[in-house]
Amino acid sequence: MGSKRKKATQAISFDATDMAIIGALRADGRASNQQIAELLGLTATTVSTRIRRMEDADQLRVVAVSDFTAHGFNVLLRVSVSVEGRAASDVAHELATLPEVVAAHLVTGSYDIDMLVALQDFDDLTDFLLDKLSCTRGIRTLTPAVVVDIIKYKFDVAPIEGKA
Repeated sequence: MGSKRKKATQAISFDATDMAIIGALRADGRASNQQIAELLGLTATTVSTRIRRMEDADQLRVVAVSDFTAHGFNVLLRVSVSVEGRAASDVAHELATLPEVVAAHLVTGSYDIDMLVALQDFDDLTDFLLDKLSCTRGIRTLTPAVVVDIIKYKFDVAPIEGKA
């Protein structure tokens, strides 16, 4: 994220080698360019160049993902927000600054904003809803829902299969 490189202005197309590199990174994001090269029968320079090209085009980002529960967050909450008297984007940007908010989206439909919130335990729920969210100017209604089971959670993976 702190990269000083100039970003490409248009999308690049992925070939089979790019897809293989992405697959190797998905399997082990900590693999070195040399390890990926050996796995795929390439040179480390080729792997490095291709990763940099995909990153520069904003089509690849290698990130670390941590587990919520490993860091003491045992409550996952979805909060739908209706806004009145203020731009929904302004409210969403303000809510996104709260450390408990993992994701904030402007949406269409019955609500204006949808958020994913991580709390350490249910004791934090009242403070978060009453002291932090309800004080935000422009919120008309809040509809919280406790996540009881996660069926699929792959926020970091764009569905690029079939694009090669």
